[in-house]
Amino acid sequence: MTGRIANPKIEKLIVDRWSPRAFDGSEMPQEDLDAILEAGGWAPSAYNVQPWTFLYAKKGDANWDLFLSGLIDFNAGWAKEASAIVYVVSDKFMRSDKGNSENHSHSFDAGAAWVLAAIQAQALGYHTHGMTGLKFGEAEAALGIPEDHRLEAAFAIGKQGDKSVLPDFLQEREVASDRKPLAEIAKAGKFA
Repeated sequence: MTGRIANPKIEKLIVDRWSPRAFDGSEMPQEDLDAILEAGGWAPSAYNVQPWTFLYAKKGDANWDLFLSGLIDFNAGWAKEASAIVYVVSDKFMRSDKGNSENHSHSFDAGAAWVLAAIQAQALGYHTHGMTGLKFGEAEAALGIPEDHRLEAAFAIGKQGDKSVLPDFLQEREVASDRKPLAEIAKAGKFA
């Protein structure tokens, strides 16, 4: 689909996943969004505490403008045509009846949840685009995120649209990018 070349043993959904900015603005059935977010919930996590929360708005619902307003203007400019926007929040603590302790891997675990959601979206015929171009500080306040949690990122979900809906400077960038070769991202032994 994308023309990317990868080891043939790599799952096609992984290779075909990429992050377009052109979405068609179509409505997403709640059952599809639920499946995508539930897939994220199947991610592994330290001590199985599952420290993520997905906050979402669907295009046109009562929260849509609030969720768009938490994105920097550049991202809001194209994300407005997505079917849904999801904010990924992690809990900084492992909570138990014996008390709370810091969770070193809360961000790592929330990232695992996001990637499973992205793969599930791909399997259902949607695309996702992750973003850290958020109005950090403002977004947490507007969404009522407590201080013992961390807003990690957001992602847009939707059906891919025609790149002509984007400004000219983004149309040329609307292609699946290559990846670094394995030799640049994996090392046997020590880092240096």
